[in-house]
Amino acid sequence: MHRHGTPRWTRKTASFFVMMTLFLSVATAQNEGQYSHFMFNQLSYNPAYAGSQGALSLSLLYNNQWMGLNLQAPLPDMEAGTTPTNYLASFDMPVTFLHGGIGLLFNSESIGYHQNTTINLDYAFRIYWGRGNLAAGVEVNLYNFSFNTENLIGYNGFTGDPTNPTSGVNDPAVSGQQVSEFMFDLATGVYYQVPGEYYLSLSVKNLLGSHSETLAWKNARTLYLMGGYEYAFPYNPSFKLKPSFMAKTSDFSIFQAEASLLLDYESAFWGGLGYRLGDAFVFLAGINWNFSNLNWLRIGVAYDMTTSKLGYLKPGRSMGSLEVFLNGTFRIITPERPPTVSRTTRFLL
Repeated sequence: MHRHGTPRWTRKTASFFVMMTLFLSVATAQNEGQYSHFMFNQLSYNPAYAGSQGALSLSLLYNNQWMGLNLQAPLPDMEAGTTPTNYLASFDMPVTFLHGGIGLLFNSESIGYHQNTTINLDYAFRIYWGRGNLAAGVEVNLYNFSFNTENLIGYNGFTGDPTNPTSGVNDPAVSGQQVSEFMFDLATGVYYQVPGEYYLSLSVKNLLGSHSETLAWKNARTLYLMGGYEYAFPYNPSFKLKPSFMAKTSDFSIFQAEASLLLDYESAFWGGLGYRLGDAFVFLAGINWNFSNLNWLRIGVAYDMTTSKLGYLKPGRSMGSLEVFLNGTFRIITPERPPTVSRTTRFLL
């Protein structure tokens, strides 16, 4: 028996184009986290990626940027702050009755005297399109920014005494306390993939450009364009080349691009090189464990060799950046329900 009303494909198509219209009407730009494993960490950049693997996926990532960089404390007895350090955890999975997927991401970031905590909630609507599938996603961003001003100092004009830095200073930014504020923002994106061949991704983060007067902080809108391709050698398909790229711009005033090329062997080992424009050469390596045809565990390590003026292999300069990535993929098979046998007193056998 068929239900009367709008045909199923019509409802899907209409919903998708409503989301596409929303995306195109608000697309501007922003610049956020920087990860060497961007090709494996796409949920951080585009909510439309949620559920694209067709399985439940859990990821953990640690990133320590510009290790060894000598940060100068204001005074000998004060802390110097930290170089950018990120701890990230994410989860996503397909949800059939939602015609797409959902995702959840948690990120804790330390930079200098800032401590930023982010929680992202993602939903992607997905339809079949040509040889692949096309998704449009939306994301709710919840931020908590905190700023430790205890180690900041101020001078009483240009004639102040640096050994008595707070004399005559009434600047709330050096009030000697922890200042924090909660903020809210949105993101959106589109994602197209032909599984096992290629993908294209376009997204915008921080659509609202939320800002804080207390912290003198503003979220810049960032536009991300990503893509990747998989090429199997015709005479030895055990080896595959996997090039990928990402370009981003913040408010169309700051631009950055990076690309990588990985060589994969039987989906068990991979290694490769990357380059981030004006920043670093990237060396990547990893391994996959296939516990069954349904469950995978991936471990990757990346080292960024700093090429900017922060590096140059001099004492007190950056010794590079380290990133460790862990991902588990689990395909959940729902067993079919056995047929139900009902008995009735109307028929006696």
